[in-house]
Amino acid sequence: MPPLFDRQFALDPYPAYAWLREHAPVRRTRLPSGVEAWLVTRYADAREALADPRLSKDPRRHGEQDTHGKGKVGIPGERSANLMTHLLNIDPPDHTRLRRLVSTAFTPRRVAAFAPRVRELADGLIDSFAPRGEADLIHEYAFPLPIYAICDMLGVPQEDQEDFRTWAGMMIHQPGSPRGGVGRAVKRMRGYLAELIHRKRAEADTAEGGGDLISGLIRASDHGEHLTENEAAAMAFILLFAGFETTVNLIGNGTFALLRHPEQRAVLQRAVAEGDEKLLGGAVEELLRYDGPVELATWRFATRDLVLGGQRVREGEAVLVVLAAADRDPAKFAAPDTLDLVRQDNQHLGYGHGIHYCLGAPLARLEGRTALAALLHRLPDLRLAADPGTLHRRGGLIMRGLRTLPVEFTPAEADDLRGEPV
Repeated sequence: MPPLFDRQFALDPYPAYAWLREHAPVRRTRLPSGVEAWLVTRYADAREALADPRLSKDPRRHGEQDTHGKGKVGIPGERSANLMTHLLNIDPPDHTRLRRLVSTAFTPRRVAAFAPRVRELADGLIDSFAPRGEADLIHEYAFPLPIYAICDMLGVPQEDQEDFRTWAGMMIHQPGSPRGGVGRAVKRMRGYLAELIHRKRAEADTAEGGGDLISGLIRASDHGEHLTENEAAAMAFILLFAGFETTVNLIGNGTFALLRHPEQRAVLQRAVAEGDEKLLGGAVEELLRYDGPVELATWRFATRDLVLGGQRVREGEAVLVVLAAADRDPAKFAAPDTLDLVRQDNQHLGYGHGIHYCLGAPLARLEGRTALAALLHRLPDLRLAADPGTLHRRGGLIMRGLRTLPVEFTPAEADDLRGEPV
């Protein structure tokens, strides 16, 4: 069996996942943290597991009771910061109630209305580095764009958004962010969110009351939806945490893949020039499948004994669905290791499946389409400025993303680059 979770695996896990799909599609494995979990790697098994109500999202269901408190499962720091009651940690009926409350923020109509703001953010970020002829696309583009977008959607005042950028950088070990660890960043964010919720509650019934997501959650709570303050803070926290890092990785991994596949990049560049929104949308789906932002779905725990992929999973055992492996399964996708931006019927699992399907997927797709279109339109000769083999992936079990993405291009003044891509 190929080694798992070493440096070479982090660079390219797909050969090891291919071996697991072929020889041990549901395999109990000891993770680097010491926790044991079942890895599910075939598409059919993955889709089944993602929708199985016997697999709980609640860490309290885990047989190893101390693992969550030690930060070995879930998000480090969330327990001590009293941020446990969010969508990634709960089951129906509470999950149903909370998801219903926040789902109105991500309707197609509301997301479409947010498109001009996302384009404005993308243009502004490109303006800041375009005249130099070089940039780190993770630090200067893929990272700040979704941070500012989700802050706007939540209703975080602009004067506070740099604090969020700092805390988010600490949470994902972004280069240049201050040292101090994930736990400290989570606690600082929790304190700020509590203060912001109090402020917005005071404004809710005044002319100052806003149409942002936090104000909407407060209004729903005050009108009988029974949303506690802890639930509101946890909801805002997870929307920020899950809503930015996945998009950072979508933009980063997607741009990296395009730069390594010039023929596919040319296909997308033509689509952007011609205003082909359908092809652009399909290209984002293929980039999600090919090297998506979420490598493993978040933790699940068996509430009773069950059989999955021919293996008996015992009550309390942890299950991790490997989305990256399922989305390269040749039983589901023709030529799965080939990047094909015009692939048809692309039913990937990049944003999950079932009741825990990613609530923010429409916003992430919008941000991905907008970010890639703006880059290809405004920096047409974009190219890697480093050997691909020297680029490092960020640590962590769930997400898959680059630490840096150095690029070069012909310098140009911002006013010379503005236009109207897709």
